[in-house]
Amino acid sequence: MIRACDVLLSLIGLILTTPVLVVIYGIAFLDTGSPIFRQERVGRWKKPFTLIKFRTMAVDTASVASHLASSASVTRFGRFLRRTKLDELPQLWNVFKGEMSLVGPRPCLFSQHELIAERDSRGVLDARPGITGLAQINDIDMSTPRLLAETDKAMLVKLNILQYFRYIALTVLGKGAGDRLRD
Repeated sequence: MIRACDVLLSLIGLILTTPVLVVIYGIAFLDTGSPIFRQERVGRWKKPFTLIKFRTMAVDTASVASHLASSASVTRFGRFLRRTKLDELPQLWNVFKGEMSLVGPRPCLFSQHELIAERDSRGVLDARPGITGLAQINDIDMSTPRLLAETDKAMLVKLNILQYFRYIALTVLGKGAGDRLRD
């Protein structure tokens, strides 16, 4: 049921936001010259996949977890994209393809060994990673691997269609900072 909702909602989202995606792409191109950011992430069952987002940092920024990145690397337009969560829109394509879900644990980098171990020991990596979830709406980020893995597990245990739509609604309404910069 959740996968069917992912496919339907991501397709509707991609269609409805196409004008917004085009405008953001154009502005981001002027901002960095490279508007799309691609990065290999840990997917379901630890399989790698390429996450896509709008670029929010300078092109030459080191590829590290967002909580480790220098806030000085974030562009002015990138700050806006993060604050509004619009940088996440291209991930609807990852959801449509089945690499992600709208709701699930945020996908981490393969270099985040402690987080991978914590998630692996709790079975969290058996789920599709998501754009949003319980941790994101509660401002829990990847800087606290154990707490994040425990929160991800708690979310997955109780995840049903009602919770799925609740997490999406709370995210759209602006609950939680997620990967946004804390000013």
